[in-house]
Amino acid sequence: QVQLVESGGGVVQAGGSLRLSCAASGRTFSTSSMGWFRQAPGKEREFVAAISWRIGGTYTADSVKGRFTISRDNAKNTVYLQMNSLRPEDTAVYYCAAKQGVVGYDLRTVYDYWGQGTQVTVSS
Repeated sequence: QVQLVESGGGVVQAGGSLRLSCAASGRTFSTSSMGWFRQAPGKEREFVAAISWRIGGTYTADSVKGRFTISRDNAKNTVYLQMNSLRPEDTAVYYCAAKQGVVGYDLRTVYDYWGQGTQVTVSS
């Protein structure tokens, strides 16, 4: 099993920044990649960004490209999501996820473990 704990959410004004963290514990060696998803009220959970543990390759959704950056610290088993130039439409619960397989990165169904989520609210 892998446990994921997110932190760093909060309330920020439009144009501001936040950095989310996701600390992984347990059988982290069994996972290949980590991802961030978000879910706004009344909407489907959507992919935000993903990163592979070994190579560090990253994937970012078009809606946040150029504003959000995903990174990792293998020694700490922690993944980060740096969010800049935040907009009201970025308001959502942000979830960290981990997957064991190597196929796919932007589909919810390929991820095996999920955190509880952290709320991000961007005021206009």
